[in-house]
Amino acid sequence: MSATSGITIHDGLRLAFVAQHGENRFLKLAIRNESIVLESITPVKGDFSADLEMLQDVLEDDIPAYVLAKLDDTPSQWLAITYVPDAAKVRDKMLYASTRAALTKALGSAAFPDALFATHKSDLTPTAYAAHRRHQTAPKPLSAREQEMADVQAAERAAARISSDGSSTRRTHLGGSRVEMDWSENLENAVTALASLDEGNRLVVLSIDPATETLLLLSDGECAPNDVGASLPPSDPSYAFFSWSHREQRYTVFIYCCPSTSAIKHRMIFSSSALTVLTAAKNVGVVIAKRIETSDTQDVNEAFLCAELGLTVSSTETEEKKPFAKPRGPVRK
Repeated sequence: MSATSGITIHDGLRLAFVAQHGENRFLKLAIRNESIVLESITPVKGDFSADLEMLQDVLEDDIPAYVLAKLDDTPSQWLAITYVPDAAKVRDKMLYASTRAALTKALGSAAFPDALFATHKSDLTPTAYAAHRRHQTAPKPLSAREQEMADVQAAERAAARISSDGSSTRRTHLGGSRVEMDWSENLENAVTALASLDEGNRLVVLSIDPATETLLLLSDGECAPNDVGASLPPSDPSYAFFSWSHREQRYTVFIYCCPSTSAIKHRMIFSSSALTVLTAAKNVGVVIAKRIETSDTQDVNEAFLCAELGLTVSSTETEEKKPFAKPRGPVRK
């Protein structure tokens, strides 16, 4: 048999491999005179993981080699190890790397369920092999489309848990409201304070941590109506409670902002949780004049809020929005 690199398998190696019956752990192979030959045999002493320590003495720091290592679970199966140390000559590195596939094919690919490429002896310790096995058994990486579908399915499951009215629903401190989320203490205090607000304008902005299903307080403070939009996250979903005084009347609105650029999973979680968040605020005495939804934070200003509530925009705002009057041109003679 001739490999791509022109290296052949020595007949003696082929016969020796077929004659193995489980008493030997390692067969060390080397390339000699354009042929892969059997260089040494190491017998079994313990289990596979413990016997790996013997390779520290079998291998050299600067000379490549192939090692066929007999596995414990199935005596007829082997681990194909290609050892190409960084200190080896460049020609030897290329030769061993280009011939390894031909070696296992010539001896029977079915006998080699796993392969390992090592550049240092430390890659062949019990710990390193355990890490290799974890990597082999880990879930395969998903394509962008597969990952998107997985995120959607995860979001659907999360949404089902959040909207469910079953026995798994947790009880928050907000007036005994039944909400499948935990509220941080500072968020609870900020929302509760809106119920007793008498003067000034106040904006409380909330978010959700998808990993822990916890509502988080992003900001809480004074805010002018025209600054509400700029105070919301521009690319992530958010909830906001805005309480402001307009023409001697106080209005508190619940704003759900969901930018179209946000992740699908986040959009689904926020959408399915909006009603429970709104209900929790009502249960502690916050009077909500209107629930507002938008996908663009730049839309949210005083004019937008007044339009949603059916109110008249302040005279100052109206004056600022008057169209520019184009001056008349010169009169022709």
